[in-house]
Amino acid sequence: MEIVVIVSALILIEYWVISVLVEVARGKTGVKAPAMQGAPEFERISRVQQNTLEQLIVLLPAMWLFAFYVHAMTAAGLGVLFIIARIIYCRAYLQEPSGRGPGFAIGQIAQATLLLGGLIGAILALLR
Repeated sequence: MEIVVIVSALILIEYWVISVLVEVARGKTGVKAPAMQGAPEFERISRVQQNTLEQLIVLLPAMWLFAFYVHAMTAAGLGVLFIIARIIYCRAYLQEPSGRGPGFAIGQIAQATLLLGGLIGAILALLR
């Protein structure tokens, strides 16, 4: 399970880096807190941060459920896939928001696999 702990920490570090990028964008664009609108550069990274936070609410518990009931190394691998997907998503969104689809889709596939796999694993464990 240590691998799942490590990947969980990496996911949280990725989110922390995105949060720092939001603050850097605030400084560069002059968007003062608590404002959430202003320069497109700021709004884009702010949306990446918000969307990533929304994904983590499902991803992290799902990864732990999958690791516990199915397979820890596979859960960690899907977590790494999510990290890569978020990098793709972030880079695309910052360039042109309409190009974010592939990163979003890859992340959703990883997330859905973890959630459904964890649920099925728990149901099978209950039935044993």
